[in-house]
Amino acid sequence: MSKPNKWRGKWRIRWLDATGVRRSEIFAIHREATAALARYETEADEVRKGLRAAPPPEKTFDDLCDYWIKHRVPVKRSGKDDESVIRRHLRPAFGKLRLRDIGVEHSDRFRTDRSHLHDKTVVNLLTLLPTMLNLAVDLGWLLKAPRIKKPTVRLFDQDFRYLRSDEEIQRFLRAAREEGEDAFVMYATAIFTGMREGEIAALTWNNVLFERKLIVVQRSFDGPTKAGDVRYVPLLAELLPILKAWKVKVGGSLVFPNRDNKMHQPCARIFAERMYRILDKAEFARPTEGRNVHVINFHSLRHTFASLWMMRSGDLFKLQRILGHKDVKMTQRYAHLAPDAFEADFHRMAGLVPLAGSADIVQLRESVA
Repeated sequence: MSKPNKWRGKWRIRWLDATGVRRSEIFAIHREATAALARYETEADEVRKGLRAAPPPEKTFDDLCDYWIKHRVPVKRSGKDDESVIRRHLRPAFGKLRLRDIGVEHSDRFRTDRSHLHDKTVVNLLTLLPTMLNLAVDLGWLLKAPRIKKPTVRLFDQDFRYLRSDEEIQRFLRAAREEGEDAFVMYATAIFTGMREGEIAALTWNNVLFERKLIVVQRSFDGPTKAGDVRYVPLLAELLPILKAWKVKVGGSLVFPNRDNKMHQPCARIFAERMYRILDKAEFARPTEGRNVHVINFHSLRHTFASLWMMRSGDLFKLQRILGHKDVKMTQRYAHLAPDAFEADFHRMAGLVPLAGSADIVQLRESVA
């Protein structure tokens, strides 16, 4: 059995792994170096004798990032988001680490270093990390993925922004009509269907079923919908004549083509700049003086639809299907807006308050006096 050797004030160990490759590591303490060397040599000997499974290859998180970007990003709807998260956060934090060395302490440090970010943002970052580590397990690069703890984001504590009254909706749509018919029809469609930005951009006339009063939602900017499913959205009475008149005017296959008769992209002016101009025209206050954005944005129109649906006694589970939520917990954010949400509970505590003039009330009044 070999021994640790002095090396630049520390202790270096060298051994042959199960495949005959020379390995080495450096330790600050002789005792730790000796223990590690004994463990590595024993493991290698047991693998050669068939008593232990071969260890995974020496892969780093950088290797895993490269694999993910090459093989997973191109086939994912959110591939560009993954690539951004890897480049800006995960690779700088974990890139040089060997996969087998990544543990809970590293993910905890990652969370602490990003405490200035919103918890929901950190959750999004830490959702990709364990998914990638599980892939490393499937590839045989890692024996077991560590358990990554994510911040708790209480769904019902999240404030969502929407147009909160009939007057606000009417004021917004009047200003949109002044901005242009294309803006008016698109924003009305968002308010009365709850469809996402990309789903509206990719909507074609063959998916607007006027006779059945349905809209088939099956595409977004760059492919399938967010959930990857086809869903059906009711074509409500308020929107039906608006879309019929718009079809006569616009023609073509896309419901909302841009000036080049192509699909609007995520950065299109109609989703942000023109909407902010409409909000200014409709005299919606900005959150902070001098800022170029409003509290309300295009996604707020989806929240507006969901809120209206519940405030007008719509069914929660129908709303879940219309919005395309996989989990009803997402839809339950709007449940409290139902007008009869607590109506049946109004008299639930009846009989617990003593009648006026009883001895308890008299005694209470005397003690107060």
